[in-house]
Amino acid sequence: MKSGNSVLTACGTTIFEVMSRLADQHKAINLGQGFPDGNGPPDVVAAAASYLADGWNQYPPMPGLAALRQAVAAHTARFYGLDVDWATETLVTSGATEALAACLFGLLEPGDEVVLFQPLYDSYAPIIRRAGAIPRFVSLKAPDWSLSADDLALVFNDKTKLVLINNPQNPAGKVWTQDELSLLSAFIMRHDTMALCDEVYEHLVFDGRRHIPLMSLPGMRDRTLRIGSAGKTFSLTGWKVGYVTGPATLLAPVIKAHQFLTFTTPPNLQHAVAFGLNKDDTYFAGLAADMARRRDFLAAGLHAAGLVVLPCAGTYFLTVDLAASGIAMDDRTFCLHLTEKVGVAAIPISAFFEVDAPAHLVRFCFCKRDEVLAEAVRRLAAGIG
Repeated sequence: MKSGNSVLTACGTTIFEVMSRLADQHKAINLGQGFPDGNGPPDVVAAAASYLADGWNQYPPMPGLAALRQAVAAHTARFYGLDVDWATETLVTSGATEALAACLFGLLEPGDEVVLFQPLYDSYAPIIRRAGAIPRFVSLKAPDWSLSADDLALVFNDKTKLVLINNPQNPAGKVWTQDELSLLSAFIMRHDTMALCDEVYEHLVFDGRRHIPLMSLPGMRDRTLRIGSAGKTFSLTGWKVGYVTGPATLLAPVIKAHQFLTFTTPPNLQHAVAFGLNKDDTYFAGLAADMARRRDFLAAGLHAAGLVVLPCAGTYFLTVDLAASGIAMDDRTFCLHLTEKVGVAAIPISAFFEVDAPAHLVRFCFCKRDEVLAEAVRRLAAGIG
C-alpha cells in the first residue's frame, strides 16, 4: 500500500503523551502535561449540566451559539476596549487547537512563509507544513526570552504571509511587553502580513502585569485574528471550547475551514462558557491570584531542592535551568531520571523547539492541587536536594 501523508506520518507521539505514560508507569506526580486537576468553577459546570438536560442537544449554528459569540465580543470589549461585531467577527471552535488549524488552513497557501517564535506549542509547525506553507523560526533567548529587531529582520521577507504568536507564551511563561509587541507590529505592517495570536492564557498573567492583545495596537485591528480558550480561562481543558475574534475579511475563510474540520461544538458547553465569560471581574482576578500562589509555592520548592528557576510572568509553567543548577544531564535524560527515580514528571523544553534546541531547560506545571504540589516538592527535596 502507499503511505499516508508525509508530514503527519513523520510526526512522532507527542512528548506530553510520552511523559504522561511514563508518569503512570512509575506512579510519578505528573507536572508535565499542562492541565489543572480540579473540576472548574462549580457554577459554570452546573450551567453545562442544566443546559444538557433542558436545552438544545442537536446541531447548533456552525459558527457557534449567538449567546457565546455575543459573550466573546462583550468580553473583548470589557477587557481590551476592542469593539467587535459578534455576528461577523467571532467564531466558536472545538478547542484552541482546532481554532489554530482552521485559521492556518483558511489563511495559508502553499509556499507562504510563517514566522514563529521558539519555544512553541507543538501543533504549530505540523499544521503549517500540512497546509503547504513554510515555517521560519525566531528563537527567544533565555532567561528572559527576549528578541531583537535583528532577529525579526532575519525571517521577514516578501514571502511572509503570517506571524503566529503565543502570548502569554507556553512553555516560557513569557508575557510580551508593549515595546516587544510594537516592534513586532512594525515588521508586520512593513511587510503587509497578517497575525494569528494564540492568547489562551490571557487571564493567567501575574505580579500586576496586564495582557496586551496584539490586535489592540495601532494598525493591527484589521490584520489580526485572536484565539481564546475556555479550557484555560475556566480550568476546563477537557471541554475543548475555543473562540476566534477578528475582522470579517480574515475570518471568512477560517469559518469555511472550521465547517469542514469539526463543523460545530457541543451546545451545552457553549452555553456554559457564555455564562462564564459574563462572570464579574473578581473571578478573573482570583484565577490569576490563585495561580500565582501555586507558582510561588512550586518555585520555592524547586529552589529549595537546588534548582535554578527562571522568571515566570504568566501561564501554567515554570522553567528550570539545569546548567545553572550544576546538573550535567541533558533535559530529556533529566526528565526520565526525575520520573523513574524521584517520582515527579516534567517536560524537556527541547521538545518545544524545531531547530537549535537548548538541552538544559525543563518545564514544570504548577496548575495542580495544593496537596499534589506539596507532595511533588517533598519528593524533589528528597530525590534531588
